[in-house]
Amino acid sequence: MAGSVNKVILVGNLGRDPEVRTMQQSGGRVVTFSVATSESWTDRSSGERKEKTQWHRVAIYNEKLGEIAEKYLRKGSKVYLEGSLESRKYTDKDGNEREIFEVVIGRFRGELTLLDGRGGGGAGAEDESGGYAPRQPAAVRSGGGRQGGWEPKKGGDLDDDIPF
Repeated sequence: MAGSVNKVILVGNLGRDPEVRTMQQSGGRVVTFSVATSESWTDRSSGERKEKTQWHRVAIYNEKLGEIAEKYLRKGSKVYLEGSLESRKYTDKDGNEREIFEVVIGRFRGELTLLDGRGGGGAGAEDESGGYAPRQPAAVRSGGGRQGGWEPKKGGDLDDDIPF
């Protein structure tokens, strides 16, 4: 089907530290973790505050984004990520066929932004003296495209080279 889109955007917190695995066939690395997203509302009939949490599996196949996730993300870290939804079948220990769905950040497409600022989540690390060194938010986009929007040349005339 032409014109279809498979894009997932999540903002949530890591449920566990990232795991790094090496793929048997290609030797490449994949970083996996889970992200929780929550919504809350007030029940109209009882006036009670309710919350619903969804868990999402995330797999990063991009080497650079994987390194950043491995180095800076920890359980509780708040992240923004963009990827695509993919299903994968496997056989479990008992020989049962299983299917799972993952948000995949591929080698050439996707984004990972660390949202924890100073003192937030688990995105900090110990420095050489054993003290806490909080990390600044970082954003990384995979793919070959230029980041940011179009910007006119400085001091240039915008009416140049208009073909009509």
